[in-house]
Amino acid sequence: MHFNKLLFYFLFLIATTAFSQIGGNSVYEFMDLPFSAREAAAGGNLITVKDDDIDLTINNPSLITPGMDNHFAINYVDYIADVNYGYAAYSKTYSGIGSFVTGIQYVNYGKFTESDPTGLITGSFTAADYSFNIGYGRQLDSVFSVGATLRTIYSHLDQFTSLGSSMDFAATYSNPKNFFTATAVIKGIGYQWITYTTGDQEPLPFEAQLGISKRLKKAPFRFSLVYRHLEVWDLTYIDPANPPQTVDPLTGEPIPQNHFATFADKLGRHLIGSAEILLGKNVAIRIGYNYERRQELKITDQGTLAGFSFGLGFKISKFNINYGYAQYSPAGASNTFSITTNLSEFYR
Repeated sequence: MHFNKLLFYFLFLIATTAFSQIGGNSVYEFMDLPFSAREAAAGGNLITVKDDDIDLTINNPSLITPGMDNHFAINYVDYIADVNYGYAAYSKTYSGIGSFVTGIQYVNYGKFTESDPTGLITGSFTAADYSFNIGYGRQLDSVFSVGATLRTIYSHLDQFTSLGSSMDFAATYSNPKNFFTATAVIKGIGYQWITYTTGDQEPLPFEAQLGISKRLKKAPFRFSLVYRHLEVWDLTYIDPANPPQTVDPLTGEPIPQNHFATFADKLGRHLIGSAEILLGKNVAIRIGYNYERRQELKITDQGTLAGFSFGLGFKISKFNINYGYAQYSPAGASNTFSITTNLSEFYR
């Protein structure tokens, strides 16, 4: 394989596994990227807020409500190393049936120069991933709702292509009287119908999540906590080139292990916390913290905001505009822009 192609595939794996070191074990991991500014600002995952935001339904279909009927959203992410991706969605409610959200996700990895082993340029190639989604949500009673999303996934990496499908299922409890929400999501139940190479079947990125959200009654704060990857406990990544020392190199004695610190570290890698400051109905300030991202991407002995994310949301006329900033390391960060609107407000 040509060197330029090898370099591309290496960068591709970095981009798609930046959010979890269990990445690389499944296909279509681009679906785990945060596709909205609000989600990016909340640490990369926000499944716990039920406030008629169509952007949040991409990862939790039980948040689809009649209140977002005829809403439209468009999202763009300026990612790392000239990679960009986005998401567009539209919601419609049918009386007696339920509410639907249709959408498309894409990741554009750009155009790459192709050369032979001698360095002679022989052409170029491109790479991109797509997911075409339809989500359904239904309110069961005043506090419980359920939902499901069907995805058709297409991937094009140079001359390699793949086709797959997956389903997500979710349930949400939301009590507006005490401003509390709890939700459960199962993602990535599916199959790779067409593989990149013959006979190389790959699993989809399955994941189970739990989340809670609480808004204070007498203060403009909402706090959210998401527990990711219920299906696996240890998310720790050990660099084979630099494994942790278990034996003192001078004495040869085993290094005592702090079992509580080890447990806390493994637990923290599952958690993503975020907060919103709600300044009236039209302005919100957001901050998130992803412990796993910080542990995997921080630079030792150097100050960095890896793992932290920030954002701002405001409403201007008929448009809700959101911005999210996520820091990965001093070498890379992403900027996410989102615009949502109710198309019904443009006509009587």
